[in-house]
Amino acid sequence: MQLDNDLRSVQEARQLVSKAKAAQLLLADLAPAQIDNIVEHMAHTVSKHAEELAKMAQQETGFGKWKDKVVKNLFASQRVYEHIKDMNVLGIIKEDIQAKTMDVGVPVGVICALIPSTNPTSTAIYKVLIALKAGNGIVFSPHPNARECSKRTIEILQDAAMEAGAPEGIIGYLETLSLPGTKELMHHKDVAMILATGGEAMVRAAYASGKPTISGGPGNGPAFIERSANISQAVRHIIESKTFDNGVICASEQSIIVEEFILAEVKQELQRNHAYFMSEAESDQLGKYLLKPNGMVNAEVVGKSATFLAEKAGFAVPAETTVLISEQNHHPIHHTNPYSREKLCPVLAFYVEKNWETACVRCIELLTNEGKGHTLVIHTQNEEVVREFALRKPVYRMLVNTPAALGGIGATTNIAPALTLGCGAAGNGSSSDNVSPLHLVNVRKIGYGVCELSELRPNSVPMQPSQPSSPSLNLNNNDELVDVLQKLLSSMTEGSV
Repeated sequence: MQLDNDLRSVQEARQLVSKAKAAQLLLADLAPAQIDNIVEHMAHTVSKHAEELAKMAQQETGFGKWKDKVVKNLFASQRVYEHIKDMNVLGIIKEDIQAKTMDVGVPVGVICALIPSTNPTSTAIYKVLIALKAGNGIVFSPHPNARECSKRTIEILQDAAMEAGAPEGIIGYLETLSLPGTKELMHHKDVAMILATGGEAMVRAAYASGKPTISGGPGNGPAFIERSANISQAVRHIIESKTFDNGVICASEQSIIVEEFILAEVKQELQRNHAYFMSEAESDQLGKYLLKPNGMVNAEVVGKSATFLAEKAGFAVPAETTVLISEQNHHPIHHTNPYSREKLCPVLAFYVEKNWETACVRCIELLTNEGKGHTLVIHTQNEEVVREFALRKPVYRMLVNTPAALGGIGATTNIAPALTLGCGAAGNGSSSDNVSPLHLVNVRKIGYGVCELSELRPNSVPMQPSQPSSPSLNLNNNDELVDVLQKLLSSMTEGSV
């Protein structure tokens, strides 16, 4: 009997997890050095396919620019590998002889990995490397709109892992895609953890599974240009970031906030970099195209160029236009306003504030609307302002004088290189970090006894029980001494048998 797609998907999910579980037990028996060899071979092998996979992803999804995707694929393979290769995450990872303690890194087991259509190949590469570095098996549920490029990426990694001695089945992917199949993966008893990168609905489903989940959430990062900033550099960074792969990295800037004191200079510099300030009517036209009637982001705008977006919205812009900018000071920050939300395309909101204090409030309003816990960037030469922002902002990546898309993932900063960016408790996540192999192990604590229970008791001298006072004898008085001796002999006689 021919099974329907959903049933085949569910059965396939069960088989993949079963194989990954058996393979993970074998992998866990390998020495950490053997696992490191496997990870190294995968990273070097897949980096040779960076361009092929980039072109596949762009062609299949229609998002972004393939040349920028090459950069992301190389980042996910080479840069991530260089960062994790010397990490001590398995076996005895820490020992304190004096304190008599040890930490032992233990793999969590099998990881269910969810990947987005915006970064399908680079995210797959990154997740495989960090999962196996931590001694885990991993099974993917690719995005349906990126199934072929995801499949090709994972197969390259599978082959490379086995060439280097990894057990068969340690890396798997759901080929028969369906919601029931993905749900089965997330709920399977042998899946130890979910590593989720993607939209809010998918992340919510991962947490609802009841499994330990590490996720990245939506970004809505403001870029504040403070009066002391190098304005030409700040604008260049913002344009480079927002046009990199046409804005599909969630850490990219979503709005510009500028101090009134430098407004004219910033506007002039933006226009020199071919940014297009939309009229009120043009902003309204594009706004209707950015969101669907149900409030969800219109997938047709994701990763598209500024000229494409303008044409679709019904107005013309110069051919060299890099980003579209909507001035938003007189519009509410609200979930129904697309300009105050995450826009995975080269579109920016624009706000003017009197000083850094009111700019600080504006940033918080935007992040509270969407993107809480994710990313913010500030362009300034004033270290005091940096510290004030660092203390006040509800984000876990605050970037200074760098393109946000590339700084947030650790490409232009020394933040850990990663393609899953945690949003912490502020963003309803379990981690606020850029996720690394350290997040994919449990740490077993070993402690030797160093004292006894008696040493834990309060350090005070116990009170001695009071003794009845003995009658004082005057040995110089013979009559008294004779009387006492007679009483003693009498009591001894009465007590004998």
